[in-house]
Amino acid sequence: MSTPAPPSWPHCAHGADAATDPVGCRGIHVPGHTTCLAHLTDTDRNTYLAGLAPGVDIDHRGTTFTTALLFALLNALRDPATGTARFGNVQFRSATFEGDIRFSSAVFEGDARFEETAFKNTAWFDSAVFMSRSWFTSATFGTAWFDGTTFKGHAWFERASFKNTAWFESAAFEQTAGFRSAAFEGLAAFGSAVFEGDAVFDLATFKHGAWFSGAAFKGHAGFTRAKFMEADRFGPLLCTGRMDLSGATFGGPVILEFAAHHLVCRRTRWTATAEIRLRYATVDFAHAVFEYPLAIAAEPDPFVLTDGSELAEDAFAGAPGSDVKVASLRGVDAAHLVLADVDLSPCLFTGTVHLDQLRLEGACTFDTTPSPADGRRRWPPVRFTQRRVLAEEHHWRAGHPRAVRGWNVAVFGAGRAGPLQLAPVYRALRKGFEDGKHEPGAADFYYGEMEMRRHADDISRAERWLLTAYWALSGYGLRASRALAWLGAAMLLTIGLLMGFGIAQDTPKQTATGTVPVGGGKVVFEIDKDDPKNPSGDLFTGERFEKALNVTLNSVVFRSSGQDLTTAGTYIEMTSRLAEPVLLGLAVLAIRNRVKR
Repeated sequence: MSTPAPPSWPHCAHGADAATDPVGCRGIHVPGHTTCLAHLTDTDRNTYLAGLAPGVDIDHRGTTFTTALLFALLNALRDPATGTARFGNVQFRSATFEGDIRFSSAVFEGDARFEETAFKNTAWFDSAVFMSRSWFTSATFGTAWFDGTTFKGHAWFERASFKNTAWFESAAFEQTAGFRSAAFEGLAAFGSAVFEGDAVFDLATFKHGAWFSGAAFKGHAGFTRAKFMEADRFGPLLCTGRMDLSGATFGGPVILEFAAHHLVCRRTRWTATAEIRLRYATVDFAHAVFEYPLAIAAEPDPFVLTDGSELAEDAFAGAPGSDVKVASLRGVDAAHLVLADVDLSPCLFTGTVHLDQLRLEGACTFDTTPSPADGRRRWPPVRFTQRRVLAEEHHWRAGHPRAVRGWNVAVFGAGRAGPLQLAPVYRALRKGFEDGKHEPGAADFYYGEMEMRRHADDISRAERWLLTAYWALSGYGLRASRALAWLGAAMLLTIGLLMGFGIAQDTPKQTATGTVPVGGGKVVFEIDKDDPKNPSGDLFTGERFEKALNVTLNSVVFRSSGQDLTTAGTYIEMTSRLAEPVLLGLAVLAIRNRVKR
């Protein structure tokens, strides 16, 4: 076994049992003596304590305190007016507190240093007040009671070890609270605690429960790479800054309840079922890993605490609503993911695995195509039919040199995704909606898929022209109004052409010619019909319109009108009988796609 390095301060010269303390007592000298407070004679100790006054600085680094010795020190520093012990600057680094010790209601007016201190049993700091900075770095606690404690300065508990319960109920941290790499082997109770500054729990380990019910984080709350081994509930809590769970691990079934502006779960890992209930939050779920079903749901009403009261949400009083937005699902395997009542308008989907198995429940919304702002028309005049649109299509279209106003520009870090990347995303979402028997919802994603195919760089010119025609005529078989508009235009054109060129001038008359043989016998007649004559004179009359309309309507349903047409009219009718039924079919197809179940 290696021998511990000697302390940097003049340590106690009192001998020790080599079997239990091979380096001797490491307590700092009491001023004017060569031993620490624990090893002073009773007379010298009483003299030293009698010379202390409330609010003085003390330095007892490395000293071992029994319950009785600490009680004597606290009595020497007790303010007669208030009955509470008052400290100035405190040095207890590497001290050892044996038995139960009580700093309850003590006031630390200066810096309080408890680095590497060992609290063997229960340490009571309940209702204590730390006026300045406090350090508990690498301290070891049995059971720690800090409920109701006020930390007015920075409070550092990095690498602290809590062997049993750590009670921070209703504690107030007015500046930074640092619990980086802390180990909570028992219950970590932070219920109703208030963190005015940033709270840092990065790399902390919670082996049992992590109780943060009613806690309020006024700054950022960092739990990056923290480990929650058996926490079955985390929250409900409030965070007006960023709640960062990036890289954190949850080892058992858990319910997370947050009212937070921003929740970051990048590379967060869940090894059991989980449910995340949120209010006001924007969630970044990129590259999260979960092996069992996980649900992200928007909570419509304020969270209810265990005592039946509602979680106070005064900090969100100015928010437009409690809607929950998902910012990214990139890199997620969505096979076990359920989203309920969330806003997916800013969500980045490229790179999501098994997106067709994503379950959307309730009122999950997507972004839509831009509409004219304030009723003003664009120039050039462009109108987009309303449909569900991915945020990444917004970003791609906004980046075009000739992009119209209204498409959303990509935020920093969103990356770049083009038609080749977006087409399979739309296809997967379409399949998911179709598998869920939501055909009208799938239609929008089919439209988006076809749009991305039409604009992709890997198709031939002929295919692009074909898709463009399909888009222009009927919106890929999804826009009945477009197909009907083309049908109406085609019928009007057909009527106009027939009136101008196709209807004969007059109805051709039949003539019969024959010969009568001499001496009787049969009379033979030959019946003929004049060729239709091209029209001339006044062509656009009511009679000619009626005839043209009859021909056009019959051509839509593949029937012959029986009208006498010129040669040009015959070809006009043939073209009409080919094109107009196709347009009618596209319109019927579009209507069916919108009402199909």
